[in-house]
Amino acid sequence: MSIAVVTDSTAYLTPEERERYNIRMIPLSVTLEDGIYEEEIEITASEFYEKVRGAKVFPKTTQPPVGQFVELFEELSKDNDEVISIHLSSGISGTYQGAIQAADMVEGIKVHVFDSEISCSPQGLFARIASEMVRSGATMDEILRKLDDIKSKMKAYFVVDDLAHLQRGGRLSSAAALVGGLLQIKPVLHFENKVIVPFEKIRTKKKALKRVEELLAEDAAKYEKLHGMIIHANREEEAKEWMAELSEKYPNIEFHLSYFGPVIGTHLGEGSLGMGWVEK
Repeated sequence: MSIAVVTDSTAYLTPEERERYNIRMIPLSVTLEDGIYEEEIEITASEFYEKVRGAKVFPKTTQPPVGQFVELFEELSKDNDEVISIHLSSGISGTYQGAIQAADMVEGIKVHVFDSEISCSPQGLFARIASEMVRSGATMDEILRKLDDIKSKMKAYFVVDDLAHLQRGGRLSSAAALVGGLLQIKPVLHFENKVIVPFEKIRTKKKALKRVEELLAEDAAKYEKLHGMIIHANREEEAKEWMAELSEKYPNIEFHLSYFGPVIGTHLGEGSLGMGWVEK
């Protein structure tokens, strides 16, 4: 029985990774001053940050049309019996529900839609592991059990550089953004009950990143091996330096470098950094 793996663009898997793991991707879109772009197809992360820097109109994000899912699932039905479709948290996007609607409209293939309850590189890890399990001959039940187990243990924290993006995206009140800016507050954010919420409010970015590292260190001491993910919003060199420093400190963690693309970058803003990890 053949199983296909699908995810959406907010997993931010590179084209090479998608090809290597045989993962199909459905893009979300961003609306900018000069038009609508499918992320990862029509606009890169660096192009996005360059376009929105100083823009007068705040970007908007759009989930994929249901018809796009239907078309992909029907195509996959020609060579596969089942599909696992892995998506960003249903608490921050309607993409998951769109995939469910499409699954009900397609015949000849069984589609299992998985809510990662997170996004970005951790979501990409779910897709990569699903693909590896498909190659090893795992059944759909085995894959879903494994992903649920990983989801229960996954941790991820984000530090934003500019509170204005959260405020304009409806994540933070204007008053809170103003006060936060004056006090240099850099909130550490995380996913809780499928949505992004503050974990702690810390005065500076340096201290906020240090706090995230402290949380990582607790689990690094508990587990023999961890998957680690460093994620950046157009700060590749800073992210690489952080990853090199952490790799030296925690040799039992295998780190993966990734990025916040246009859709997630719209809400977090340029300069944001994140880290995720889970037991390997």
